[in-house]
Amino acid sequence: MNHDQAKAIVRQAVQRVVPGADFTGLDPGVSLRDTFEMDSLDFLEFVEALAELSGRELTEDDYPTLVTWDGCAARLVGEAHTSAQGRSG
Repeated sequence: MNHDQAKAIVRQAVQRVVPGADFTGLDPGVSLRDTFEMDSLDFLEFVEALAELSGRELTEDDYPTLVTWDGCAARLVGEAHTSAQGRSG
């Protein structure tokens, strides 16, 4: 998975929680929770959707990384890279 693919998955996960969420012109470094006015339950639903769509296990330890669009994508790409290394090594 590359960064663009990961960002597309993040967008899908957000749109499950906030239908119609507009990513046009969104700074990839700003808080998704603040931008889309997600409360704590919305954020948990977002993390669950992100895990389901990406096939990745995400835990509470990941929450600080999952605050921004870029952070989410980096987490997914990093996990994909680690998983690929584990299979090939």
